[in-house]
Amino acid sequence: MTPLIKKKSIEAQAFAGDARPRYSPRFAPVTFSEQGGVRYLHFGTEWVQGAMRLSKPDRIELEYAQQMMAWLLFLQSPRHVVQLGLGAAALTKFCHRYLPGTRVSAVELNPAVVVAARSMFGLPDDDRRLQVLEMDAWDYVTDPARHASADVLQIDLYDATARGPVLDTPAFYKACRSVLRSPGVLSVNLFGDHDSFPKNIRRLRAAFDGRVLVFPEVHEGNVVALAFNGPPLQVGWDQLELRARGLTQSTGLPALRWVKGLKAANAFASDLCEV
Repeated sequence: MTPLIKKKSIEAQAFAGDARPRYSPRFAPVTFSEQGGVRYLHFGTEWVQGAMRLSKPDRIELEYAQQMMAWLLFLQSPRHVVQLGLGAAALTKFCHRYLPGTRVSAVELNPAVVVAARSMFGLPDDDRRLQVLEMDAWDYVTDPARHASADVLQIDLYDATARGPVLDTPAFYKACRSVLRSPGVLSVNLFGDHDSFPKNIRRLRAAFDGRVLVFPEVHEGNVVALAFNGPPLQVGWDQLELRARGLTQSTGLPALRWVKGLKAANAFASDLCEV
């Protein structure tokens, strides 16, 4: 059985400190496999970097990627969703299809990943609502022109070895928050059984004033976190369950499992989810 990767992302090198990284990117080869009606994206190794069920190309196949859409429980009518790290384009395609009133932007450094997403994973061409940018995620979030430009920021930035996020400094997370409007939500894919995980949670909490929720670990490592910008939120778990039922009906996403997982993983004792 093809093992599931912990991450998928643009190809870039990690950097130390808060300064802008200075490097010439070296990209791993983009390769593919198919098994059980599912096409997988690889970066030259057995690790899976993204997936698409051939019979349901707009469905989000991997559970952690589904969880990255959980911001829909809190923000139901976004004007602009930004994806950092295109991978197999599952999230980008899903947002483009199921959020007809929303602009969708994807930022991907490796041009071969963009070609693969369009030729092998059904990513549509750019249109008035969809834009794919071949650029560094760091440059995107630190561009003053992007300040307060997105309602949702979805982040999945790893290299081919999945040894921890490529961009994870305090400055990066602060820049991500600056991109968000108020209210706004960030979702990020982390690696729960890697030593980068506690560091990333600390930095996320610092950048977002402690307003972070985490999911239980899936795929033997992936942990999705949500971080919130704007006014504090107080919403009842019963209200979130009601929203989840509506999301499942309209999109097919397993949103009721999200509510159960968030409640369990964040040790809330009250009837309210507060972030």
